Amino acid sequence: MPGATDCYIADTLLSVDQARERLLHAIQPVAGVAVVSLDEADGRVLAADVVAEHSLPPFAQAAMDGYALDHRDVAGGPGPVRLPLSARVAAGDAPGPLVPGTAVRIFTGAPLPAGADTVLMQEDAVLDGDVLLAPSDLTPGRHCRAVGEDIAAGALALAAGRRLSPPALALAAALGFQVLAVRAPLTVALLSTGDEVRPAGTPLVPGAIHDANGPLLSALLRRLGCRVLPVGIVGDDPDALEAALSGLKADLILSSGGVSAGEEDHVKTVVARLGGIDFWRLALKPGKPLAFGHVAGTPFLGLPGNPFAAFAAFLALGRPLVQRLAGEVVADPQRLTARCGFSHARSPGKREYLRVVLRQEDGDTVARLVGAGGSAALSSLAAADAVAEVEDARDILRPGDPLTVIPLHGLF
Repeated sequence: MPGATDCYIADTLLSVDQARERLLHAIQPVAGVAVVSLDEADGRVLAADVVAEHSLPPFAQAAMDGYALDHRDVAGGPGPVRLPLSARVAAGDAPGPLVPGTAVRIFTGAPLPAGADTVLMQEDAVLDGDVLLAPSDLTPGRHCRAVGEDIAAGALALAAGRRLSPPALALAAALGFQVLAVRAPLTVALLSTGDEVRPAGTPLVPGAIHDANGPLLSALLRRLGCRVLPVGIVGDDPDALEAALSGLKADLILSSGGVSAGEEDHVKTVVARLGGIDFWRLALKPGKPLAFGHVAGTPFLGLPGNPFAAFAAFLALGRPLVQRLAGEVVADPQRLTARCGFSHARSPGKREYLRVVLRQEDGDTVARLVGAGGSAALSSLAAADAVAEVEDARDILRPGDPLTVIPLHGLF
């Protein structure tokens, strides 16, 4: 990874977009490939294109229960046309051709007999014994599914690089695939830093806090399909940090805390000694102290110590980093435009994330600030259903202004 001495100059900050471009340029997918059953493929990243070996549907079929006929037998008549019933076709049958001038009883999913091109659904049908009284204004193709209407043979059904979902697996199954080639899950070594940090569940001595970043980042990583290698909590000791980082066998090393400019912030110094720092200091609020580099060739991302700052930095850079390493197509999160429901003064120059809840008011989606706003506050992050993304150049926000928001549901 190339050096970035400009990032060490006082007051020099990389924009989020510059840092993201730099990060994605510096790394390549590292995950191996495995062939797994559909039952094992949910949430995995597809490693090879899935091409339809046959069409869906593979034959013309009825989309409704009713009566199949040739629309030409009824077109232009003065009134209902009498069509004797000549057959009954259920799903799974292999019917012969339609007898001209007749109709057949047919059920949803059943193959259309050759010569039939229209289905009159049973709710609209009028029968006189075994004779259908068919209206003369039926249009061809009504309530029918054409061959390849869903997907044609030879078409790309699922593109490599997508994370597989239940509907994607259903499509693969409908096309006859029992197994799929997927990327092996990333292994991410995760550590928290700080003399004051203690594991949840342990008694707190004066000045100590429980580790929130470890569970937060571990859950985010697992939702992105990663295997988490817990390194634990490392104090503010450069020798202990070097010992913890040395020899880790992982695809990515992720830490929180210790990346600012204080006397007890040793992460970037130790990482530079063990490998290199590509950039440090980000034009993001919260989330400015962030380090990206490598430890003996393994990509390293050091996030801030305050929980919302760590979350914001992970959203901005950690998520695309994991996607790239995992072989997934790097996709921006969904962004919506809401109406601002608050006032917020700010100085331009940094991208800013704010915790908000979205509400429907007078036909508009309105974003309102939620809870405490400090970068260490967790209750507001837990209550938020979106983050407002304030662009670098924007100044004060006023009620009613358009506001970009990123919904959190389904993002991880």
